[in-house]
Amino acid sequence: MSMPKILGVATAVPKHAVNQDEVKQFVAAMFNDNFHGLGRMLSIFDNGNIKTRYFSCPLDWYSKPHSFNEANNQFEKTALELAINAVSSAIERAGVDPQDISGVVFVTSTGITTPTLDAKLIQKLGLSFHSVRLPVWGLGCAGGISGLARAAEMANSLPSSYVVVVSVELCSITFQQNDFSKSNLVGTSIFADGAAAAVLGLNGAGPEIIGSYSTLFPDTEDIMGWDVVETGLKVRFSRDIPSIIRRHLPKLLDEACSCWGLTQAEINHYIVHPGGAKVLTAYNESLGLINGELAEAEDILKHYGNMSSASVFFVLEQFLANTSANNSYGVMLALGPGFSAEQVLFRW
Repeated sequence: MSMPKILGVATAVPKHAVNQDEVKQFVAAMFNDNFHGLGRMLSIFDNGNIKTRYFSCPLDWYSKPHSFNEANNQFEKTALELAINAVSSAIERAGVDPQDISGVVFVTSTGITTPTLDAKLIQKLGLSFHSVRLPVWGLGCAGGISGLARAAEMANSLPSSYVVVVSVELCSITFQQNDFSKSNLVGTSIFADGAAAAVLGLNGAGPEIIGSYSTLFPDTEDIMGWDVVETGLKVRFSRDIPSIIRRHLPKLLDEACSCWGLTQAEINHYIVHPGGAKVLTAYNESLGLINGELAEAEDILKHYGNMSSASVFFVLEQFLANTSANNSYGVMLALGPGFSAEQVLFRW
């Protein structure tokens, strides 16, 4: 039986590149009079293994107050531009006709539009007006992998055509200049903007999507997410995320492998969401990875920061550029609000 394959992957970032020292200095100036112990806390900018990120707006934009409406208008404009760039490049790399795209999965957690941006995307890129549309909102960092799993399922139901999954996140515009919490400071030290897309189909060459596995942890809503306030989306983070990974990830992967009829020993590749330096360390330690299996994730974190659901596609793109196909299994993995975990099994 033919399995859905990833035929093309592409990424896009906005034009405003910033280095970590610039953002650190910006935060120091913005928060200096209101954040108790700020000098000590600023070390998170030095210890996060991030060098460069991309923002939708110049730094000066973030120094001014913005309403939720203003921030969301910025999301709608920039997110559509990035999504168009990513999807058009992914279609070109896949070598398919845009009119043969019959399904669109659109993933985000950082802006709200109705109709969702996939409606405009279809028209701008000349995709089929009969495309099945599946907007996915609110899964945060796990959204990219969940969206990929849904796109694979959709591809199975549309055997004579193709499906595109697109993730676009403008995490920077959720910055709250009057939020002097540690969560906001941590988010400011790692969050960035970007978009990515992948084209899937049953015909062609590329990594095969074999299966997926979703997990929801009960009573964990406070670990990660947004609080909706008058000025927009206020980030909610728990310091316990790395310890949760260490405690639960080995069992989660074992359960997923059992579902797929495999053992962890048969997994040769790991494409994980680079949520932060401590998160990647927890992945390495909990899974016993000692041979640089997360090198691509570490590199994406260093040069792009945490772009929420889009990041994992940046890692995938680099992995495919660096890794020749040898018919071996790999896992894509991310954690998100809920608190939840999403896993996809692929063969490449």
